[in-house]
Amino acid sequence: MSTETLRIAAWYARARWLTSFRSRPRLERFQRRILRSQLRFLRRRSAWFGRLPAGDLSDLPVLDKASMMAHFNELVTVPVDRDEAMALAIAAERSRTFDAELHGCTIGLSTGTSGHRGLFLVSPRERAQWAGTVLARTLPRLRGQRIALFLRAGGDLYETVGSRTVRFEYFDTFRPVAEHVDRLTELDPTILVGPPSVLRGLVDAVADGSLRISPAKVYSVAEVLTPLDEERIREGFGVPLVHQIYQCTEGFLGHTCEAGTLHLNEDIVHVEREHLDERRFVPVITDFRRRTQPIVRYRMGDVLVLRESPCPCGSAMTALERIEGREDDVLRLAGRDGTTVPVYADLVTRAVAYADGVVEYRVVQTGAAEVRVELDPPSGDAADAVVVELRRLFAVQGVADVRITVAPFEHDPSRKLRRVERLP
Repeated sequence: MSTETLRIAAWYARARWLTSFRSRPRLERFQRRILRSQLRFLRRRSAWFGRLPAGDLSDLPVLDKASMMAHFNELVTVPVDRDEAMALAIAAERSRTFDAELHGCTIGLSTGTSGHRGLFLVSPRERAQWAGTVLARTLPRLRGQRIALFLRAGGDLYETVGSRTVRFEYFDTFRPVAEHVDRLTELDPTILVGPPSVLRGLVDAVADGSLRISPAKVYSVAEVLTPLDEERIREGFGVPLVHQIYQCTEGFLGHTCEAGTLHLNEDIVHVEREHLDERRFVPVITDFRRRTQPIVRYRMGDVLVLRESPCPCGSAMTALERIEGREDDVLRLAGRDGTTVPVYADLVTRAVAYADGVVEYRVVQTGAAEVRVELDPPSGDAADAVVVELRRLFAVQGVADVRITVAPFEHDPSRKLRRVERLP
């Protein structure tokens, strides 16, 4: 058994049986202890943290993708140059090989939903930590699992989970669903993982008889899972629940428990809440384990919504009602009283869900009083119903008259699908 396999097994056991917190005070004590150790290490090994005044976590500056990239060479704890790493990551992306490495660390390109380029850098030890934890949190059992993973980029970070007991296959979302049908049918996955837009395409292939699979579990990743997408994916695959993995290049941030609730992985990351209202907040995360490329007080830009009641699973980790999207997914329209009215993405997606016959859609704010609705089909009763529902929503929210135009839906597979978006 290889060293990496042993590491994965150790982290699997740790995540499965040793860090199942039922007490919030116990979880917070654990966080304080491991956070102190992490900051001590970073002050010794990272030039960026070494020159900052000693203090508590709250005394450190908040970073985002732009500042992370600006200070990359000083932040990382290995001798990796940002420009060299970026060139390798772009070359791997263009060749679709995803095997870029520097100093034994995996290099990858991050774009997310913002479209701004970033880098992620992980060591073999961090890959093992990630793989063991993901396996423990997402698989009902290890032996006999066949996992189909649809992602924009593959690479060592994901292929780490493959073993003799778990068969893993990566499917490139840049390629049309039709090109994957034969291999996916042969695999007949027990677990299917992919963005909602891709899962919807696979559901269509199952419906027309070209794809024959029956996964026991389906996981949504990378994009916001809207109520309309969730319903169609659940019914299309005949599963009782569409699970979610809140995973990005900044870390494995959350997962759905067996009770169907999305929890933050607060034994892995510390989450500060920048509240937008009583329940909505933007997370600022600190990863307890990432040391090659430290993630400390990193502002995500996602909008999360707290669950109103405790989860019946009993976990002490924060329970979410949903991931609502990015901050740019909040429409900001002119109000009747002259103010700017925020209309949250979840309200928009639910309004569209009230209209029958919609296959695919996007709602894009293009001006202070202008909204473009991209629909499939782009005309007919469904299009008329969507416009009516959106006007009803805007009226209830106190929005002034809005010009709503309808256009055909077109999805660029090179970008994560954002159902609701506000253009600059």
